[in-house]
Amino acid sequence: MRIVLLYPPPWKIPAPGEAPDTSGNGPPKGATDFVMGGDFCTTPYGLLTLYAQAARAGHRVKLFNLAGFPWHDVDALIRRLDADIYGLSCFTCNRRGTALTARCIREHHRAAHIVVGGPHVTALSCETLRHHRAIDTVVLGEGETTFLELVGRLEAGEPTDGIAGTAWRDGAEIRVAPPRQRIEDLDSLAPVHQHFAPHVLLTSRGCPGQCTYCASNTMWGRKLQFHSVEYVLDAMAAAARRLPVKILQIKDDTFTCNRRRALEICRGIPDRKLNILWNCDTRADALDEELLRAMRLAGCQVISLGVESAAPEILRNVRKNVTPEQVLEATRLARKFGFQVRYYMMAGNRGETVETFKKSVDFLQEAKPNEFLFGVLTFYPGTEEFEIQKRAGGLTGEVFFKTDMLELWAFADASPSDAKQISRWLAQHAAVRDYWQPGVDDCRAVLERLPDLHAAHMDLGGAYFRAGQWDPAEQYVRRAMEMGYPLPSLGHNYLACIAGRRGDIEGVQAHLERAVSGGRLQLRVVRDNTDAVRAWLKDGGAKSSGPLKLAARHDFNLTTTLQQPMTPGPLPPDACDWQ
Repeated sequence: MRIVLLYPPPWKIPAPGEAPDTSGNGPPKGATDFVMGGDFCTTPYGLLTLYAQAARAGHRVKLFNLAGFPWHDVDALIRRLDADIYGLSCFTCNRRGTALTARCIREHHRAAHIVVGGPHVTALSCETLRHHRAIDTVVLGEGETTFLELVGRLEAGEPTDGIAGTAWRDGAEIRVAPPRQRIEDLDSLAPVHQHFAPHVLLTSRGCPGQCTYCASNTMWGRKLQFHSVEYVLDAMAAAARRLPVKILQIKDDTFTCNRRRALEICRGIPDRKLNILWNCDTRADALDEELLRAMRLAGCQVISLGVESAAPEILRNVRKNVTPEQVLEATRLARKFGFQVRYYMMAGNRGETVETFKKSVDFLQEAKPNEFLFGVLTFYPGTEEFEIQKRAGGLTGEVFFKTDMLELWAFADASPSDAKQISRWLAQHAAVRDYWQPGVDDCRAVLERLPDLHAAHMDLGGAYFRAGQWDPAEQYVRRAMEMGYPLPSLGHNYLACIAGRRGDIEGVQAHLERAVSGGRLQLRVVRDNTDAVRAWLKDGGAKSSGPLKLAARHDFNLTTTLQQPMTPGPLPPDACDWQ
């Protein structure tokens, strides 16, 4: 079978110079530029694994990321790209573009079977089929086995009705089959990294938490499933071979929820001599000193914690089951080993007031994470918060089909006055915010605990740089690179910045040239500094522009390199060729 997997755009994106669509298919209210960057533009992991399974089964498969494509280009591609099956990935934020893409496919390829999966349609399968007649099948939740059964039936010319884990249209009726049994052995899945080089890795499915604002259980159910330690290490080894920038983002809901398994993975990384830096998301109650030490020695640089609020009443309302005291202790232990700690915070949950929100802001001052990010409560379909609002009589799934909005952000029950005050603070502290950086003494203490860790030497070099001490900064940066620091481009970026502080412009240029060699311009700080030097020299250098200003940091700041199929880059010449 010929299978095309697509990550649709969020709406009809206008071409440069073209006016936005005003018929209801253009950008909705609340759409902002940041939506089109970062995680949104990266192909969902689910499409990557569907590709791997279908390819292993012997099918011809193409995968394209259209997230940033002008609609004219989407239509032109689909018109030329003939296939038997089209699979689309749908989230709440691209639901409008998914419907448009399905309609476009149906217009150009009337005999094709159009299947859609993802968290949004899993929660609203009947509504999706009712409103969008171009879609034939909706896959609910975990999709690999369901998708392959669907493909097999189509290949055999058999009806696709009644496949477990699907919803479909039966004349004027919408029907939903019984749930699909979860995949018991995740290791049976074809590995994604055999085909692609994403910076993302999933090592498990599901989360032990029961947070009322999260749709994880809708997608995965309440049972956690894990890849084996060996499977994960093989995937990391494949990533280390393929990735030009040795950074991996483990995007499990809670990477450390199985402590013994996490420890085995962390101990296996140095045993296999895998030299890669990585980050992960987890919970404060799923960390301890032994585990954190092993993670740091294995290359983990950043841990992100879902903190949400520091007000006990809010945490009870959302069933977070983590206390501020546990967050403080986890942060203290993480800092002991030199982790960068990011907090994910929320505003607007049930019971939120100016006073409860102030507790969260004050907590940041006490805990001092390296970064924090606030978001407003979003009522995603499939979450308990969405169901609470439905029971209250003010919300149904129809809101996503009849309302002009990006996502459903709202304060659950705050007074208008409190919501306005909190919103004003959020507007002044939008996006990820840098908050605290370790000093020389902090980093030296970490290095004393982990003297053989190249990343600890780089951290100390960075601390000396921030302190304005160029000689020791250079010493420790060079030592980290000598020890095999896996991102030497960041070391050369520091050395370029040090040369700049010393007035050595030739040194700046030489180190930046080395930093960008081998395609390492994918690191944002290197790209920005390279652009800054070019602009500075073009403007006449120090004579007309004053001192050269360069950024020196070594946290995770990948650029979104436009390259198919991971991001919406240019299409390959053979995009529509099945030969």
